[in-house]
Amino acid sequence: MSNNVTSISRPAMPSALRHPAVAVDKTGIETRAAAFTKRSIKAGSKLQGLKLAVSMMDLTTLEGADSPGKVSAMCQKAMHPNPADPDVPSTAAVCVYPNLVPVAAQALKGSGVKVAAVATAFPSGHSPLPLKLDEVRRTVEMGADEIDMVIDRGAMLAGDYAKVFDEIAQTREACGQAHLKVILETGELGDFDTVRHASDIAMAAGADFIKTSTGKIPSAASIPVTLVMLEAIRDHYRATGKMIGMKPAGGIRTAKQALHYLVMVKETMGDAWLSPNWFRFGASTLLNDVLMQIEWLKSGRYQSPDYFSLD
Repeated sequence: MSNNVTSISRPAMPSALRHPAVAVDKTGIETRAAAFTKRSIKAGSKLQGLKLAVSMMDLTTLEGADSPGKVSAMCQKAMHPNPADPDVPSTAAVCVYPNLVPVAAQALKGSGVKVAAVATAFPSGHSPLPLKLDEVRRTVEMGADEIDMVIDRGAMLAGDYAKVFDEIAQTREACGQAHLKVILETGELGDFDTVRHASDIAMAAGADFIKTSTGKIPSAASIPVTLVMLEAIRDHYRATGKMIGMKPAGGIRTAKQALHYLVMVKETMGDAWLSPNWFRFGASTLLNDVLMQIEWLKSGRYQSPDYFSLD
């Protein structure tokens, strides 16, 4: 895929983003977040929700020991999460390091499962911008449909919001027709106000999705921080009419947690966001637990975790 010609123009940073404009009600966010975990879901709706969760997963491997064989096997699982149950949908994407994109692209060809790749000196983001942009272009040329970039958290915390905005905007331009997911690494941003401001900057700069975390630090996705980001997306949509996607990643390991997130999306954003086009889970360990719960709801018995292949 070539990026020599693109219809995407680079935006200018809105003056309103030069300083944080929205003060987040921490108590209100935490109270609403806790309420989402207490919703009662009927068995029929639960089964539908779990299958929807599978369709929203970015099945991910980002380890130093990743190999072509491991990625090929994961791609097979992404396309057929439970070969014994064709009613279970494929996942949304497979996410890998750039050098393994050609392997994933070949394995997933014609399946509809997207190839996502981390870039821009993931997970730290500490690399000169020209190198980061070159990595993005090369990764898209190798077959990536989606790029997951990391913001410069140091610049964000230092108040250099123009640098954060410009790097995202230039990365969006380098992506060409590939989608851009912007990782805020919320566990390093310190508070909800900064998460909200970073979300607003990322969306104004051209993000197609905003994402909580790299999954490489202990503090990853949580319902409160995801709610802050969803409210930013909702407000952006009301102001511009443009839908932006959301991806919590890291720390979501159980089917029960996944359903809590889907309840939050429905009640905060509405049914339109209940789609892999607009909501994803960054999943490395979530899928098997969801498959076990689907099997229990359909058959009344649990399968051993060993029944399913490792992600």
